[in-house]
Amino acid sequence: MSRLAACLIIAWSVLLAPWAIAQDAQPNRTVLKTADLTGTDKEIIIAVLEVPPGAAIARHTHPGEEAVYVLEGAKLQMPDGKEIDRPAGQAGVNVRDVPHAGYKVVGDKPLKILTVHIVDKGKPMTVPAP
Repeated sequence: MSRLAACLIIAWSVLLAPWAIAQDAQPNRTVLKTADLTGTDKEIIIAVLEVPPGAAIARHTHPGEEAVYVLEGAKLQMPDGKEIDRPAGQAGVNVRDVPHAGYKVVGDKPLKILTVHIVDKGKPMTVPAP
């Protein structure tokens, strides 16, 4: 097995671990491309994450930066119970080691986002946060 394949398998396993699943709904991450960032000890991971209604993503961090672009928007329930809309076309950046997420998709529409991670090679892409 190649190093890249092994890293992808480990990353996939780590990504599934922090999700708090509501009902039987489960998020699905499809990794589109992984590549080394030239001249660094970082790698780029491009993926699409689909989160169906009823599924939740636990708070977590990344050992690097994550750029996010919402492909298909949805209504989210935040940890404090407040509901917010995450509309298609919204973009953002989650910075290194800062906890984010911790929400549940509510309503009848799934959330679909494109993510681009630039993270330290050899580390899990996602780390659970308190």
